[in-house]
Amino acid sequence: MTQHPEHDPLGELTAAGVAVWLDDLSRELLAGGGLQSLVDTRDVVGVTTNPTIFASALAQGDRYNDQLAELAALNADVDAAVFTVTTDDVRTACDVLAPVYVRTDSLDGCVSIEVDPRLSRDATATAEMARLLWATVNRDNLYIKIPATQEGLAAITEVIGRGISVNVTLIFSLERYRAVMDAYLSGLEQAADVGRDLASIRSVASFFISRVDTEVDARLDHLAAPEAAGLKGSAAIANACLAYQAHEELTASDRWQRLARLGARPQRPLWASTGVKNPAYPDTKYVAGLVARGTVNTMPGATLEAFADHGQVSGDTITGSYDGSRAVMDQLAAAGIDFDDVTDYLERDGLAKFEKSWGELGATVAAELERQHHPLL
Repeated sequence: MTQHPEHDPLGELTAAGVAVWLDDLSRELLAGGGLQSLVDTRDVVGVTTNPTIFASALAQGDRYNDQLAELAALNADVDAAVFTVTTDDVRTACDVLAPVYVRTDSLDGCVSIEVDPRLSRDATATAEMARLLWATVNRDNLYIKIPATQEGLAAITEVIGRGISVNVTLIFSLERYRAVMDAYLSGLEQAADVGRDLASIRSVASFFISRVDTEVDARLDHLAAPEAAGLKGSAAIANACLAYQAHEELTASDRWQRLARLGARPQRPLWASTGVKNPAYPDTKYVAGLVARGTVNTMPGATLEAFADHGQVSGDTITGSYDGSRAVMDQLAAAGIDFDDVTDYLERDGLAKFEKSWGELGATVAAELERQHHPLL
């Protein structure tokens, strides 16, 4: 339960149509019952992972040591060991969330695992790893995370066409988001052409939030124009609201309606990177400011607990905000912010950070494998 039983912000968020997901996973969270507790007491109905989350999990504690010792005895290489431990964690998390999956008629209760970020510019390799992850985890309530690079779009279509559910990640711009939605529909059309059950295919589109404000705010500080200070902290939510408008426009289209009649499910907008990075902003800013039915908000543990403690749900904060959001983007452009350049940079930076985390994950596993082979060193 929350600290104030008479006030349940996460329950209110759920009632407003926002699915509460956790942006974290570790063997400690699984083995200690922490994930089950969050499902029971914090309305958590999904889990997202990424290379940074796994790098952090492997670097802390000793929950992975026994399995890594077994893998070392089998002479597993680093990539194989990383693949094994991460897919095992995700499979276990899928099992924890399986009752939610059943209760929500397979809408929620899902866990996401990302393809190797080093493949993000190779559509064929990305699609192949997506198929391997899907087969290895072997759970219906799985999402494969594929970065929304230009090359990733083709992989998304191919993977969806094969009946594999996808969490499209690292989306920053409206233009790329529209391309992601198109890739999803193209995949559904391919799946329909070969007789797949469209109702069994799910997708979310992870639109990144706080990183946008961090980058735009830094550029506003650099401009040092009188109007710049008043625009700080406004870009991310305005951008996300316009993304939701694009989602509404797509689901009203004849193309989508034809697929819906065949049983297809909408690709839900997912608000990612919702932990507040600027301590001057409220720690629930990117949850309270992004409430609309049919969305997902995946939160780091600290943000989840902050919202449980003092979050406020004041109804739908997105629908009807579109004119104001467009005005914010126009004001940013007038102040000298090249938003296309912002989103291009953020995609490159996001991929670089995930590749760095993947390298750190590999280094941690390599060190433990080496220690197992040479325990006296």
